Amino acid sequence: MKRTVLTALAGLSLTLGANLASAQMLSFASPPQGSVWNTMSTAMANVARSEQNINALVQPFSGNRAMMDAVDQGMAEFAINDVNDVIVAVRGEEDYNDRQRKNLRVALRISPQPIGIFVREDSGIDSIADLKGKKVAGGWNAFPLGRPHMAAMLATGGLGWDDVDQVPVPDLIRAADALSSGRLDATYFAVGGPKVAEVDASVGGVKFLPVASDDTANAAMAKIRPAFYYSVVNPAPHYAGVEKPIEMVTWDNVLVVGANVSDEQVYQMVAAVLENKEKLIELFPGFRNLTVDTPHKSYPSLEYHPGAVRYFKEKGLWQE
Repeated sequence: MKRTVLTALAGLSLTLGANLASAQMLSFASPPQGSVWNTMSTAMANVARSEQNINALVQPFSGNRAMMDAVDQGMAEFAINDVNDVIVAVRGEEDYNDRQRKNLRVALRISPQPIGIFVREDSGIDSIADLKGKKVAGGWNAFPLGRPHMAAMLATGGLGWDDVDQVPVPDLIRAADALSSGRLDATYFAVGGPKVAEVDASVGGVKFLPVASDDTANAAMAKIRPAFYYSVVNPAPHYAGVEKPIEMVTWDNVLVVGANVSDEQVYQMVAAVLENKEKLIELFPGFRNLTVDTPHKSYPSLEYHPGAVRYFKEKGLWQE
C-alpha cells in the first residue's frame, strides 16, 4: 500500500512539474510600443502562444542596453536586436564597456532591417548631405544605439556630428514626436515602423532620404558600424515615406536569448517563428522578409543557443 501511494505521489509530482514547466512565462524585452521591434516581438509572442502553447509576453524597456542587460541577467528570455549591438554587448565595448554580456546567445537570424533618416516631405531636404546645419536628433540617452546608427548614416553623406545642429532626444519614439512637432528637421527609424506612419499622417507626409553607397561612403560607414550593409527598398503599403525604390542602410535583426534558457524552450520558440511565417505576416507585414531558409548565419564573437542549433540541424538549415 505504501509503495502504491508513493508511486502515485511520484506520478503526481512529475505531472505537476510538467504543468509548471509548460506554464512558465517567457518574456520578450523590447523597446516601447510603436517601435518595429516591439511590434515584431508582440507578433512572435502571439504566435508562440497560439501555435506552440508557449506562455509569452512582451516587456517594454527604455532602450537596447536595458534590453540586453535584461536578457543577460535572466530578467527576460528573448529580445530582438541589431546584430551589431549584440556583438559589442558580448565584447563589452562601446555602450557596454563596463562589462561583457557573456550570457547572450543568438536564437535565429530574423530578417534584414533597412533603416533611414526621414524628414517632412515638404522640408526641401532631399539628401543626407542637405542635413548640414539642420536640426538633427542627437543625444539618445535612453536609446544609445541611436547615436552610432545616426552617425553611420550621416557619414554616408560626408557629414559628422559637428556638421549638424544636434537636438537632444531620449529615444526613437520621442524623436519622432519631436519631428512631428517641428523641433527636429530629421531623425531616423526602421522602415515599416508604425510610428513613422503616425508621423506621416500628422504632418501631411514624410520621406526617407537615400544613402550614398559608393566606396567612400561605404568606408565611412564601416568605421562606425562594420556589420551594416546596403539594400534597395521598394514602395509597399506599410512603408510610409518610401515612394520610389531607394538604397538604404541595412542590418540583420536577430532573436537574442539568454544562455540559461532551456534548450527545449528555445527549440520551441524557433519552431514557432520559422513555421508560422504567414501568421506572422498577418500580424506585421514586415515579416515578409523573415529568413526562413537562412536563419543561421555566422557572426563574429556570437554563439548560437544549443536549442536553436538542434532545430537548424534537424531541418537542414545549419550552415557550417
